[in-house]
Amino acid sequence: MIVNMLLAMSWAKIRDYRLKPLLKAYTLYPYLCVELFYLFLQFNILLDNYFFVQYTPYFRNLHLYALMIPLFYYKIYKPGIIGSGLIVLGTLSNKFVMAQNGGKMPVFASLSKYTGYYNESAMGVADDIHIIGTELTRYKYLSDFIDIGWSILSIGDLLIHSFTFIVIYYTIKALNKKT
Repeated sequence: MIVNMLLAMSWAKIRDYRLKPLLKAYTLYPYLCVELFYLFLQFNILLDNYFFVQYTPYFRNLHLYALMIPLFYYKIYKPGIIGSGLIVLGTLSNKFVMAQNGGKMPVFASLSKYTGYYNESAMGVADDIHIIGTELTRYKYLSDFIDIGWSILSIGDLLIHSFTFIVIYYTIKALNKKT
């Protein structure tokens, strides 16, 4: 998510790192291309066009592979291992809550109902993983309940997305050491 990149840039700025070297960080360009597709996808979902959702699993892998480029180029292995551990932890968390809820991920929308991102009638059309959360949902605190208006995340999703934050932040740090 582009938010993770903005958060990493903000954190780097707070830590007194310069952001200008990012413009020349060609290793991040593949990641930016994948992020542009995600923005395109989010915009289409907002317009009730779910055609491109079928390609999301492929871009999920591309997203991860695109982040491997700066990881290896700048040799930020230790943060990469930590981020990978967080991905595993987040994935296990998501798989656990899905296993407890019949193989489905319950979604509790709030803000997204007002922004137009969440469409209850599209549940089950866009994908077959998510269902509407109810009072019968088990482990609600691990389901998708963190609503930011254009996406609804779980704690596991946040752990998974933290990998992006870590890679971008340490890329900025490495770029600043280089110059």
